[in-house]
Amino acid sequence: MAEHASRLEAWFRDNEPDETIVPAATVVVVRDAAGGVETLMLHKNSKLAFGGMWVFPGGRIDAEDREGAPDAEPAARRAAAREAMEEAGLPVVPEDLEWIAHWTPPALAPRRFATWFFVGPAPEGVVTIDGGEIHDSAWMRPRDALDRRDAGEVELAPPTWMTLHYLAQFGDVATLMADARAREPEVYETVIAQDEDGLIALWAGDAGYDTQDPAAPGPRHRLVMSRAAWTLDRSP
Repeated sequence: MAEHASRLEAWFRDNEPDETIVPAATVVVVRDAAGGVETLMLHKNSKLAFGGMWVFPGGRIDAEDREGAPDAEPAARRAAAREAMEEAGLPVVPEDLEWIAHWTPPALAPRRFATWFFVGPAPEGVVTIDGGEIHDSAWMRPRDALDRRDAGEVELAPPTWMTLHYLAQFGDVATLMADARAREPEVYETVIAQDEDGLIALWAGDAGYDTQDPAAPGPRHRLVMSRAAWTLDRSP
């Protein structure tokens, strides 16, 4: 667990500020299984951004994704579908995806990817990884992935954890997709604070968001990333 905590802290470490935010897109591919909803997780090469972590298929939005796109969302959809094919060999249809969130990392994060998160049903096909950027893949129940993180078996970034927490509410893909279509996408611009137990990700609506003071009295909208377990706090 100590190694896990140190690698997470390195992800947020105040390195040289990077003024460029790279637009990116992620696709959360889901399917029905005997135990409920499963999502495809990929294990990143440790030498890459988010190295060693388990993530959803995704990557930067390229120029080819923007060709003929009237605004940012269609380009992000194309990028998400393209990454599903490149990283997992799955022919995801951009129009089948629902936009559920947008994530902007802390201002001084070493690598800044402003990322659109989409969810969509798994298409027909076999997951195929290249063994280069992606070292392994697995279909996981969201709750199992969260429990494995707390057990130190897998590493997750906060956006991945929050997405899995959302997915864990649903017993089947149809209900999940209906909710995704009906809801307003969540927009997260993360601020990082710390207390004696570890790091805390703060978002708009949290009393400590503007001051980066996790002890500020008031409402909570945060992910408490203690070394023992991670907990979402959205108390009024």
